[in-house]
Amino acid sequence: MIAHTPKPWDEAPLTGRLVLADGTVVAGHGLGATGCAVGEVCFNTAMTGYQEILTDPSYAGQIISFTFPHIGNVGTNGEDTETSNLAMRSGVRGCVLRAEVPRPSNYRALQNLDAWLKTRGIIALAGVDTRALAARIREQGMPNGVIAHEPSGRFDVDQLTLQAKAWPGLLGLDLVPEVTAGQSYTWDESRWTWGEGYGRQNEPAFSVVAVDYGLKRNILRCLAASGCKITVVPATASAEEILERKPDGVFLSNGPGDPAATGTYAVPEIKKLIASGKPLFGICLGHQMLGLAIGAQTRKMHQGHHGANHPVMDFTTGKVEITSMNHGFAVDRDTLPPEAEETHRSLFDGSNCGLRLRNKPVFSVQYHPEASPGPEDSHYLFTRFINLMRAHKGLAALKER
Repeated sequence: MIAHTPKPWDEAPLTGRLVLADGTVVAGHGLGATGCAVGEVCFNTAMTGYQEILTDPSYAGQIISFTFPHIGNVGTNGEDTETSNLAMRSGVRGCVLRAEVPRPSNYRALQNLDAWLKTRGIIALAGVDTRALAARIREQGMPNGVIAHEPSGRFDVDQLTLQAKAWPGLLGLDLVPEVTAGQSYTWDESRWTWGEGYGRQNEPAFSVVAVDYGLKRNILRCLAASGCKITVVPATASAEEILERKPDGVFLSNGPGDPAATGTYAVPEIKKLIASGKPLFGICLGHQMLGLAIGAQTRKMHQGHHGANHPVMDFTTGKVEITSMNHGFAVDRDTLPPEAEETHRSLFDGSNCGLRLRNKPVFSVQYHPEASPGPEDSHYLFTRFINLMRAHKGLAALKER
């Protein structure tokens, strides 16, 4: 009889736990930072771009379960970080992975994922059936949970369960103060190109003020590449402070949390910006708060939309585009006022994904046209914003592309 020789992965202790508010315990191998963190558990279906996802400020207050099994295989680098607030390491509370993290195999890799997670204070759990977790979320909604990493493998599960139960959840929670910029700054970096890296916008044609509710860098790069000089202002900036800069247009960014909670201070300023007649473009949280500013309502979604493969119908062109999404709240189309028109709709669940005003140069979308990570079907929306600013100056429109 041949004796069984234990393999290294047989002997590795289960040093991580994901404990849900209903008492469900998921065990795995801890990675990244040690300790514990509480948040809302969601799943993301993107096959690429884990570094961008883990640095997207819109994920503040959430624990991401990746449905794609191989995360970490291309390592991490200095270029793929999406948070524009340099003082913030990451918004996400933790992540859950299917496979163990391998040694990176990519010429751009500077650090493996485990070490990178440690430097950013993100707790991770590997060796989990993430598709089963996704199926649970799809059926029962996004639960509150605690992710924990303890090298000894010893956990007080009862205490972790109580911690998950006690957390109030994202409904009614304003997370923007955690991710917004502390002060104003300018931006001129444009999109990345193969072999050259990021470019610079040296001859801008338009001046844009971007309100930072949790900005992604690639949004700013797309605006710069479209010919914009950008000034980023904190989420608490007043309409008067914004308009004093005499912008050609104003951008309302993505961000985390409940739009109604952030809207207590942001919506009154957005109303003034609408009244000013300046071209206005909103994305994600900016879209939701624009909806609130015109009198619509927002609602918490059952499982949210998180991934880079979401089909959306653009009613203004009749085309279907594949989009990148990350949101857990949506504008209720049935509450849109007569002066607003629904422009985009999800073909997955029929939820609202875009609106525009009939009598003002104002529009917004729920998804991420900068698509980092994801497809580039929606880059035309930046040209649409440019055309509103061109029209405001009496210039001819560019062809959308």
